[in-house]
Amino acid sequence: MPTLFIVFGLRFFFYSNEHLPIHIHVRNADGEAKFEVEEVKLISNKDLKNKDVSLAIALIEENKEIIINKWNEYHGN
Repeated sequence: MPTLFIVFGLRFFFYSNEHLPIHIHVRNADGEAKFEVEEVKLISNKDLKNKDVSLAIALIEENKEIIINKWNEYHGN
């Protein structure tokens, strides 16, 4: 599972067998959430705190192009 970056204890990654739409998983010691990247919206959340969800959304917005490029590079799109 490729890790794109780790910021403030949040690890941003995707799995090798992912599917569309382009999305990213964010995990820390508290839990994990999944976000759609192009529209930057929360898809699911298992125990990630609200402040971490908000931070993840801001970081995904800021790095959207990088995330999409890495996804396409990894998945051959």
